[in-house]
Amino acid sequence: MTKKEFRQRIAQGPLILDGATGSNLLKSGMPRGICSEKWIAEHPKPLIQLQKAYIEAGSHIVYAPTFLANPISLKSHGLAHETKQLNHELVRISKEAAAGKALVAGDISTTGKLLEPMGEMPYDTLFEAYKEQITYLSEAGVDLLVAETMMAPDETMVILDAAAEVCELPVLCSLTIESDGSLFFGGNIYDAAEALEAVGADAVGCNCSVGPEQLEAVIAGIRKRVSIPVIAKPNAGMPKITDTGAAVYHMEPEEFALHMEALYKAGASVLGGCCGTDPEYIRALCGKISAS
Repeated sequence: MTKKEFRQRIAQGPLILDGATGSNLLKSGMPRGICSEKWIAEHPKPLIQLQKAYIEAGSHIVYAPTFLANPISLKSHGLAHETKQLNHELVRISKEAAAGKALVAGDISTTGKLLEPMGEMPYDTLFEAYKEQITYLSEAGVDLLVAETMMAPDETMVILDAAAEVCELPVLCSLTIESDGSLFFGGNIYDAAEALEAVGADAVGCNCSVGPEQLEAVIAGIRKRVSIPVIAKPNAGMPKITDTGAAVYHMEPEEFALHMEALYKAGASVLGGCCGTDPEYIRALCGKISAS
């Protein structure tokens, strides 16, 4: 998919993303505390079943599970040497699940390391790491790229820089925020969205962190600041943490969909779910959006 094709597609109506991946795979037997990218490559069936269910529920885009398949993050698991193999294999698995019925996005996220001068990560090192991953995602045949759960706009801009050098794929950028629109490493989503559009993002918004009931004003604020599509991919409400440290989300699909309808009316045109959601949330979302 080219950037022009993405613009033409979004002009036809809202794009529906998938929901959570990790929390659903944990229910399917994926252990905690391991490299999920490696586990999925070795146990593809649960992901294929999940993504098929998302597509059947109405998702137009599913995310290949390449979230932390960059060489910096994989190094912490001793797997940096498998960066190419994992990105190629994980995209292949998602393309098998999609079977031409949905687009497959190459999923990219933060390394968790702050750029200089705020932190110790040099720009060139981060640029090369993202460039390597994006090269492999492009080779594997993803339809577009998604930079998600980003903590700061400067790191997101490095992804945009790297993508521009490698390919012509659309890049969707979503940051994780507080309910008032502030970013965890300083600044706010409104200024960040405007800056990311200026350096080439094809859509911008937020994912994870909070539930949809807290985001209507935020989405409306982003919509006022940018001309590109706005993304809303929130959690199923705010979780309660159990004694074992597990996050439990209590917002039901219909309530989630009702709040997502409000975000759609506030200006979001790329919508999905993050932590705590599953295919039933996407099905309910699609029902609400189609009826709006």
